[in-house]
Amino acid sequence: MAHILIVDDEPNIVMSLEFLMRKNGYAVSIARNGTEAIEAVDRAPVDVVLLDIMMPDVDGYQVCRYIRARPDRAGTRIVFLSAKTKEADIQKGYEAGADLYIPKPFSTRQLMAKVQELLVKPSVS
Repeated sequence: MAHILIVDDEPNIVMSLEFLMRKNGYAVSIARNGTEAIEAVDRAPVDVVLLDIMMPDVDGYQVCRYIRARPDRAGTRIVFLSAKTKEADIQKGYEAGADLYIPKPFSTRQLMAKVQELLVKPSVS
């Protein structure tokens, strides 16, 4: 069973994403900020990280770079879910190592399809 880590400081988004991922048969962990996300990644490997950018402590870009710097987490897929929709923000997300950048608000159906796609695609590491 694939393991998804949801990283967002917005409780409503966390709840709806958690419900969606569990309903689709995934194991789910939750981090409410960047520090918790880094601790979760250190504790156990996850298959996909759904990552917000704007968080109070460590931002999503830093979390993404942290995961990418760990060779033992090379297979982790990172999807930014962000309200930052400027081309420069999106570019920065991909430069930090994201597999995908989905602007908020997003369609849950589209997100689910993208997560499933990432899980079947072999990693490019």
